[in-house]
Amino acid sequence: MSSSTEGESMLVRRRILATLGGAALVIGLAACSGEGAGGGGDTGGDRPAELTIGVSMPTQTSERWIADGKSVKEKLEAKGYRVDLQYAGDDIPTQSQQVDQMITQGADVLVVAAIDGTALSGQLQAAADAKIPVVAYDRLIRDSPNVDFYVSFDNYKVGVAQADALLVGLGLKNKDGAKGTATGPFNVELFAGSLDDNNAHFFFDGAMDTLKPFIDAGTLKVKSGQTKIEQVAILRWQQETAQKRMEDLLTSSYNDGTTVSGVLSPYDGLSRGIITALQNAGYGAAARKMPVVTGQDAEIASTKLINDGVQGSTIFKDTRLLAEQAVVTAEAFLQKKEPQANDTKTYDNGVKVVPAFLLPVQTVYKDDIKPVLIDSGYWTAEEVAAGQAKG
Repeated sequence: MSSSTEGESMLVRRRILATLGGAALVIGLAACSGEGAGGGGDTGGDRPAELTIGVSMPTQTSERWIADGKSVKEKLEAKGYRVDLQYAGDDIPTQSQQVDQMITQGADVLVVAAIDGTALSGQLQAAADAKIPVVAYDRLIRDSPNVDFYVSFDNYKVGVAQADALLVGLGLKNKDGAKGTATGPFNVELFAGSLDDNNAHFFFDGAMDTLKPFIDAGTLKVKSGQTKIEQVAILRWQQETAQKRMEDLLTSSYNDGTTVSGVLSPYDGLSRGIITALQNAGYGAAARKMPVVTGQDAEIASTKLINDGVQGSTIFKDTRLLAEQAVVTAEAFLQKKEPQANDTKTYDNGVKVVPAFLLPVQTVYKDDIKPVLIDSGYWTAEEVAAGQAKG
């Protein structure tokens, strides 16, 4: 046989072997992927109607969390998924039991807004053992390696925005960030959220980093002397607790005739409690101007107060977008894909840095209500006027 013929023969044999090898590889991969839903948590081959997402929300006492749960459920169901939505009534054992039940009933993904960010380690371990991905929803779950993803807003920037809104309300800053015409000094008091909520620390840190130069310069004076988060935190974000603390501050620190000019409040529910205490003490009447009070979540009752000139501002976190991101993330896990993160450095839960997708926030003053909240369909003009959602 000539060298040319031998070369052609060898080439043919190599092509045949390559083809056989490729076919074997395809067969092998097909065999490996043939387990389906019963194969180690692999749900990639299941139809949406065969998959269940467990959604655990902390409470129904806040309209914000009611809206979150409803929005996540509706968006998942619109894609054909089954949804097990549970509210825990701000009770940690109840939430633990509900998550346990979701796991034992075969949830394929868990979306959890924790009451206490440190109280679900056992449940998350059970989820990991069952190969159920866990998405922390707006509140980071701490001290567990079994948190797979975090969807939220940029919570440090929320705190910065709240502090800026306080400064704008006092006239120390303009909305564009330029220096305002006011000089102070102003008496202010500080509030923070629940210490067991990881977000409360980000809010407070962002706010204090912004306010500290004004406090150090004496432009802002915290007359109570309470400037540490442990001193100003409100357990479970309870409105009544915030009202009682504000009443105590007025009695103990402002019984000499001095007045409060501003209050840093991290949440609209707390703001309403603070405002009630101030109104009961005579603020908001002709003789005593209502202090500048900040807020968060654009709750309808507080949106009305802003529209009426009682509350100064709120931070709008569009929970429709957050719900949509939670759905996108859960669906990525169901399809055995890596969810898209835009922050892989910030959210250390004490055991690991949890990949996160953070959404932007927007400060809402009175003149922002129509373009930001009404025109976007978040609230209607009638709801704002009434201070009540239509349901």
